[in-house]
Amino acid sequence: MKLKNGAYDILKWIALICIPALATFYVALAGVWGWPYADEVSKTANAVCVLLGALLGISTAQYNKDKH
Repeated sequence: MKLKNGAYDILKWIALICIPALATFYVALAGVWGWPYADEVSKTANAVCVLLGALLGISTAQYNKDKH
């Protein structure tokens, strides 16, 4: 699986910055405002980040393999 540089950069930003920040924001405010499913949102966000990280890792490994 190969990704274009732009797609890779966007997915990396989403996995490393966006999803964790949004999940932390939701979980923090859920306790204050009584929003539902804070634990479920946190676990789902972590699962999505792990999946994206694995897919990006595969893409990086393939890129490095083809480069050499």
